[in-house]
Amino acid sequence: MTARRLARRDVVAALLAMGVVRPAPAAVRRIDDLVARMTIAEKAGQLSCFNDVIRPVGAVFNPVVDARGADAMLADVRAGRVGMLFNGYGVAGARRAQAAALDSRLGIPLVFAADVIHGCRTIFPIPLAEAAAFDPDLSERAARAVAREASAGGLHWTFAPVVDVARDQRWGRVAEGAGEDVYLNCLLAAARVRGFQGLDLRRADAIAATPKHFAGYSAVRGGMEYAAVDMSDAELRETYLPPFAAAFAAGAAATMASFTDVGGIPAAANRRLLTDILRGSMRFAGLCVSDYDADRELIAHGVAADEADAARLAILAGVDMSMQSGLYNRHLPALVDSGRVPVAAVDRAVRRVLALKEALGLFDDPYRSLDVRAERRETRSRPIRALAREVATRSIVLLRNEGDLLPLARDRRIALIGPFATDRANLNGPWSFAGDAADGIDLASGIRAHAPALVVDDGADPARAAAVARGADVVLLAIGESGDMSGEGNSRTSITVPPAHQALAEAIAATGVPMVVLLRHGRALVLEGAVRDARAILATWFLGEQTGPAVADILFGVREPTGRLPVSFPLADGQQPWSYDRKATGRPAPDDDPAMPGRSRWRDAPDRALYEFGAGSGYTRFALSDLRVPATVARGAAVVVDVALRNVGARRGAALVRVDIHDVVASRTRPARQMKAFRRVVLDAGETRRVTLSIAHDDLALVAADGAWRVEPGDIDLWVDAGPGARIAGRFRVEG
Repeated sequence: MTARRLARRDVVAALLAMGVVRPAPAAVRRIDDLVARMTIAEKAGQLSCFNDVIRPVGAVFNPVVDARGADAMLADVRAGRVGMLFNGYGVAGARRAQAAALDSRLGIPLVFAADVIHGCRTIFPIPLAEAAAFDPDLSERAARAVAREASAGGLHWTFAPVVDVARDQRWGRVAEGAGEDVYLNCLLAAARVRGFQGLDLRRADAIAATPKHFAGYSAVRGGMEYAAVDMSDAELRETYLPPFAAAFAAGAAATMASFTDVGGIPAAANRRLLTDILRGSMRFAGLCVSDYDADRELIAHGVAADEADAARLAILAGVDMSMQSGLYNRHLPALVDSGRVPVAAVDRAVRRVLALKEALGLFDDPYRSLDVRAERRETRSRPIRALAREVATRSIVLLRNEGDLLPLARDRRIALIGPFATDRANLNGPWSFAGDAADGIDLASGIRAHAPALVVDDGADPARAAAVARGADVVLLAIGESGDMSGEGNSRTSITVPPAHQALAEAIAATGVPMVVLLRHGRALVLEGAVRDARAILATWFLGEQTGPAVADILFGVREPTGRLPVSFPLADGQQPWSYDRKATGRPAPDDDPAMPGRSRWRDAPDRALYEFGAGSGYTRFALSDLRVPATVARGAAVVVDVALRNVGARRGAALVRVDIHDVVASRTRPARQMKAFRRVVLDAGETRRVTLSIAHDDLALVAADGAWRVEPGDIDLWVDAGPGARIAGRFRVEG
């Protein structure tokens, strides 16, 4: 096959990967013609992207690198030295920048991108909170709404979703993903990609998705941001790659290489990761962009001698587009001229960048998504704010409700105490992009809509707060993490409630007044003392601008709490990393004697969580009975699980019916439990319904001892769970 035909095949593959069902021959020829006409400097320009100083949002998301002013940036755009601008917002500035791009020698349009992680102007709950809804359809609807608003503000591409499976809660970016479970991460990765990209990337309200960070980024040592990652090939393939595969299967147009050293080679220079695995075994044909300045950071990692060497390593590894460093602009022309980088490697990357612009329809309509009327219509519209409230309400997890303290009666004397009572600055949490804290509805405002006589105290003086508490029937304690304690660069060695907040909780608990803890957080927390022992605990995360109404709806029973934990709340910091699907050891500690000598245990804590993955309840209870599981499952067949679910409580409610499995004997050690199916079922009080769930045969597969993915024959234990006190077990056998 000739080089030209190979190049065209790469373009077609990229367009197919980006959702273009039938790539038009004219589009392929256009890309081919542009590549043939471009100078090496112009090619390097298409592979270079920079922070959008032409329309800044005001927030600072990254260290200042390669800074320049708006006029200098526009000059570079006209000179063909910029392929993409990121983290700017607003139609007027985007039109100005696009006009400069069209004035360049070849008139190649810019693509505009941003870290739209959980909302653009309208801020939704952080992704970890949304994951607590266990509802792919809700996640897809949320991503679709965010895409409409973001595209109306002049964006074509988002650096989301984060699909990093997160087992260590010390890591700050737990907030941006879907938690510790592989299956849930896979479902939500695909749902969010579908939502962002819609049915056709060429539509004005679609934005390209970028599942990130490829790959293993969340497995950093000690939960330390940007630290090294070292794991077995099987762990990478079973735990960290499946959500990417799900996102790619859903049509994700791009991916982002991680910052980290993976097995001794930083991802931005890791050809095995970005070419052999990503392009080879995973067959991804879309665009791979570096993370912010990650190619230049190869020097600090100690694998590149200088900037030119870093650029060489990155382009040869498979980084198509260099973010912010400017290394490709400065060094690719000389590297190609000297023969240190083949021009074919540059051309391949350029074709992927141009394919994304083609898939987005930018060659036919460079001003796509740059309409001031759409910007006015879609920004903070009533439907998107209503959806943000729905997602926020569905994200809240009821962890404890001793004596059915909740829901609250409206005529009770209620005191709202704590630093987050009237706070709006910390509603949105990390990576809230173009959101404005002033748009948020605080807890006090939301609760007063139901309890006008609410008494509020900020908790700054614990003695005064205790006096306020004594005059109430119930205290709502608003404590937890501030917005800057989670997210990128915010690893914590201790994931407890801040000491001042803990002291406030102890002071309130000493009054004897019943207390409801309203936790604000971007990760699982270690709960201690009065916080752990409070009569009721709600995990309310960073819920975004609709925090107040959402929390109030749950507190007063307007809505049922239906969220479940996507991450396990540990007993102690020292358990990290810990996940419900950890593997058993050869010397497990027995339940009836957890302190038995010579067993796998901590001296000062049992090997369990305070609240495990999936924990949470509503205002009613459920029971399971009559489990039906096939005794034998034929090779290639799905496992069909059927069970009777009954609402044994006094009010209508929603159960999350979940199926976990354990492979009893396998060629490699297996997790103690793995979730493989779930379904949300709403029942009236006293109602019984049969619930059927199915596990795809491929979801029983593992990386076997010989390195092959396969379903091994043998017995598999199975559990069905529907909330506190509702669990039933079975077993089936898979045929070889």
